[in-house]
Formats: sequence, C-alpha cells, structure tokens
Amino acid sequence: MAAQPKPPCVTTSVTGSPAVRAAFSQLIDYAGLFPPAKLDMTPAVQEYLTARAGVFAWMLGRFIVPASRIPELLASLPADAEPVALSVIIDAGVDVGGWISSVQATLSDLAALGDRERRIRIEALEIALPPLATQRDTYDAPIGQFSAALRQAGFTGVPAFVELPYDERWNAELDAALSALSRYKLGGKLRCGGVTAEAFPSIETVCTYLWKAAGDYRLPFKATAGLHHPVRHFDAQTGAMMHGFLNVLGAAALARLGRDTQAGARVVACENAQAFAFDDTGMTCVGERVGLSELRSTRTQAFVAYGSCSFSEPTSDLQALGMLR
Repeated sequence: MAAQPKPPCVTTSVTGSPAVRAAFSQLIDYAGLFPPAKLDMTPAVQEYLTARAGVFAWMLGRFIVPASRIPELLASLPADAEPVALSVIIDAGVDVGGWISSVQATLSDLAALGDRERRIRIEALEIALPPLATQRDTYDAPIGQFSAALRQAGFTGVPAFVELPYDERWNAELDAALSALSRYKLGGKLRCGGVTAEAFPSIETVCTYLWKAAGDYRLPFKATAGLHHPVRHFDAQTGAMMHGFLNVLGAAALARLGRDTQAGARVVACENAQAFAFDDTGMTCVGERVGLSELRSTRTQAFVAYGSCSFSEPTSDLQALGMLR
C-alpha cells in the first residue's frame, strides 16, 4: 500500500521531542508473517532485524509469531543472533472442547523452549478466545482457564492479550469480558481491520472498545490489523475506511481523561492529518489536548502497541507528515 501523501501546512515536531518519543516508542510490533504482507519466515525475520538496526529502531517492538511457527523462526536466525523479542500468538484453534488442552500444551512447550533457547525472548503472549458454545456461556470461564494455564506454565510476569470473537454476541458480552480480563490482570486485543472491507469495525465499535477498555476498566490493550497508516483514510485495495494509529492513540488518551464518547468519535473519525500535532509538552488531536504525562501513561497502561505487517509504511508516513526525521 502506498504511503499517505503529505498534507499541506502540517504542524509537527521532530524525532527528539519528548511527546513524539512517548507516543511512538516501541509502538509497532512487527507482523510481517500475516496478511496482507504474508512474508515467508526468512524475509520476515530479515525485515525485523534490519528495522532493529535502523534509525527508527526505538519505535520497533516485538516480532509477532504463532507458537506453531517458532521452529521456522529459529531455523531462520543466525546461531549467534542477539535475542529477538517475541509476541507469541497461542494458536490453539477455535474448537471449544479442545481449546484449553491445546493452550496448556502450547504454553508448556513455550516455557521449556524459553529456558533452553537464548536467541529468543518471549515478552508477550496473544490469544483469541473460541466462540461461546451456548447462549448460557460467558467468556469468564475461558478467561479464567487461560489465566490458570499461564500461572501453571510460569508465565505470570509476561503480558498476555486476549481477543474476543467479533460476532453477534460481542456487544452484549464486552463489559463482562473486559471485567474478567481486569480481574485476572490480563490485557485486551482490538482487531481494527483485515483484508476485506467487512473486517473493519465501525467508528462506534472502536469507540465502544476504547472507552470501556481504556476508560472504564483501565485495561492495557494491543490493536491488530488495519492500522498501517497514521490517520484514518480510504483504502482502494480493500474498499474500506482504514483506521489510523494516531486516531486510536488520541482516542485512548481521551478515554483515560474522562472525555465523552462524542469527543472520542470525532478523533476516531478524523481524516485530516493536520488535526494531529506534537510539541514538547504533549499532543493535540482534533482540538483536544493530551499532556506529556497522560501520553506516557496511555502508552504504558492502555494502548501499549499494535501489530503491523510493515514497519516501513508507518515510519515513512510519519516522516512525510514531518513528525519524524
């Protein structure tokens, strides 16, 4: 996908600004293995290692890899490679009956691997919950089971992010699920897009998640899919309006500040890059002000990272906007 063109007269800052650093430090977890890039393992690893050695390495987070593909990853790494920070997706499938057994087995294997393999460092875990089997079921049980499995495998100190199925029960179950995640000290995961227009959630859906997760439950969360560019825009390839990571960052900060959802909707919906700006003391987004301390706490306690199949696209876009040099 082509980078967004630079709009005229953008008020911006430079890489060294404390607010720019607070906003973008380790923001991007690299997901080159996933669509639409869907690279093979070796070129994806090379892309990550190149980015890790580049000028914007401070923006780079973890390499996202399914647990089932870690053997491929190890085969692609040099024997003397510096440890690669991983966010591992527990690809346990969606079969309700066998899901928790698969989770337990995968976590056990990961714990053993982490003890003996020095070229990787498991810094985060991600998992998608299976759909609820009956109308009586809630997500409290699988969330509790996952938490217990983490403790059993020795991953209590590793951040873990849980994605709910986006189906007809998403709205009805969201509050109870986020409450359970908070109770078990787990993070959330918000899917912001995909490879088809239907995969992109509405402005209202994104706002609902942000205001509940970041505002009501003070829950750390990751975002995934669709956030390739800083600002919301139409993407001809998918035929969808793609959400922007600046929009999500600004809205999450406003949710933490207790602003109303109308303000959040304006930020999530904004397609004007000129409405986002940084200076030494914070960020302005669509007329709302987010100070430096709140920007930092939003990144550490709310919107902690997002997965992108490209590292060059977001950094190139930020340079085009004058926010990075």
